[in-house]
Amino acid sequence: MSSQTFFLVGDEPSTARGIVVDPKWKLEELKRAVGLAHHIAVPTGITFHFDADDEQELKTVEDVLRASGPVACRIDGNPVRDPQGPEGLPIVGSYYEIFPDHLGNHYRLFRKYGHVIKTTNMGRTNYLTDDPAVALVALAESAYFTKKITEEHPLFGIKDNSAIFIGDTETENWRLAHKFLPPAMGPKAVRHYTSLMQECVRGSFKIFDELDSRGESWNVYQFMVKLASQTVGKFAMGFDYHHFDAVDTPLHSLVTNIVKLLALNKKVTARGSWYQQLPFGDPARLREIRKITYGQLAETIESAPKSGIENLPLNEAATKASCVADYLLNAVDEKGEHFPKGLILSNMLVVTGAGYTTTSSLLSWCIYCIVTYPKMQDRLLQELIDHGINSETDWDPDLAHSLPFLDAFLKETQRLHNASFQPGRTTKTDVVLPGGFRLPENVIMIPALYAIHTNPEHWHDPFRFDPDRWDTEEVKSRHRGAYMPFATGPRSCIGFNFALLEIKVLLSELVYRYKFAREGFEAIEYDPEFQLIRPLNLYVTAKRRTEWPAKSSA
Repeated sequence: MSSQTFFLVGDEPSTARGIVVDPKWKLEELKRAVGLAHHIAVPTGITFHFDADDEQELKTVEDVLRASGPVACRIDGNPVRDPQGPEGLPIVGSYYEIFPDHLGNHYRLFRKYGHVIKTTNMGRTNYLTDDPAVALVALAESAYFTKKITEEHPLFGIKDNSAIFIGDTETENWRLAHKFLPPAMGPKAVRHYTSLMQECVRGSFKIFDELDSRGESWNVYQFMVKLASQTVGKFAMGFDYHHFDAVDTPLHSLVTNIVKLLALNKKVTARGSWYQQLPFGDPARLREIRKITYGQLAETIESAPKSGIENLPLNEAATKASCVADYLLNAVDEKGEHFPKGLILSNMLVVTGAGYTTTSSLLSWCIYCIVTYPKMQDRLLQELIDHGINSETDWDPDLAHSLPFLDAFLKETQRLHNASFQPGRTTKTDVVLPGGFRLPENVIMIPALYAIHTNPEHWHDPFRFDPDRWDTEEVKSRHRGAYMPFATGPRSCIGFNFALLEIKVLLSELVYRYKFAREGFEAIEYDPEFQLIRPLNLYVTAKRRTEWPAKSSA
């Protein structure tokens, strides 16, 4: 065995660390050893050099051992360095560099400061990235990153360590939730709920028909919240919100309270940790609405319909349950044990709230795309006709996922108009990221999904809405982290199977029955102080179709 010392270019040579090296190692094995010693997340990007100013690489272990003095290491050709960001102002920091248009401004800051940036907003410090490689490292549960919702995390205001999405990873509660919940939302279980999706969207037709007969335009997001929550309410708890009893039926208070919960959380967590401790204002309202929402949810779960699945194994129960609440109350694991009752309420909040807030926003953006980008609506309708779909079609996942243009359209909508934008992860130790960016321990890294999905280094003409790009070799061979609308890794969205099928069924039914047209020319705004990205002021008319195009000739 031999030994050599290694330091990272960007640090002083005096920081070099000694490593025992087997001369028989391959270069990749040496890189892994150096990576462990210096907390380099992706050691394959390490290159070895005689000194900090030498660009010529040492390409064999023998060359590295022969070098005198500390060996210099670069990361992807770069020195290690701290991320940069706007200098900011006293007290508010970089808040006004980012808000109100945080999507556009983060994109601008990446172009200015690089692929990892640092921002400080009213005492709250976050790091963000638009680099797919960095994002993949951050979203992995590893020696360097985990989902630990600290005071700096975007979800801190609604943190609950008994729930799957809003709790820390390294807990027994998360392990249990991650064991019991996914079967209820897997492909087989989702197939079980397809008829429910179809029933919910067709139940909305009488309202859209009446709006058409009145010649009235309507706010897309408000009605998509009604439709998505109606669907998710039945899926999650077998509960009918009665959102489509009449045109002017208000949103159920449980739905509005969950929206308020998310809005208040975003307002509170966008500021420093000092702010959320205030006994008045938005922090106090957040605590109060959280208490009310949990109380309402508990009552609804208690009245969920039963289907006689007591003590069935997880996968069998998931395909026979009346709803997710029925499943969680009755299914058992391989040891015959039930999901702890103390964890059901908080996890049902996640299933219910995350389920409809994300799909309502995405459905709204889908309608935005068909009324904004030329020929999209016509192409979607023609594909439905060509596949023999009509008002009597019985949907199943095989049919919904067999429509290639619908699939490409939805992917492009999620790329350019994704509802989610800020999955956060916490460093467990200091770490050197791809590109040479160094983060300290216990800070938040946010993969900025909008900026990743529009990164010009990975997407050609990134702001052009082009579903056809998904059939090109350029996109098929893209970096695997360049598109991740549901995040990725062990903490990725467990409801993506349900969400994708729901969107495809609901959107197809709406497009087949109605011709949508945008009302007005006002620029579409989103709420920068909401947990998700949603179009607030999109109005459309939906005219019921009386004729359809002929089937395309083969």
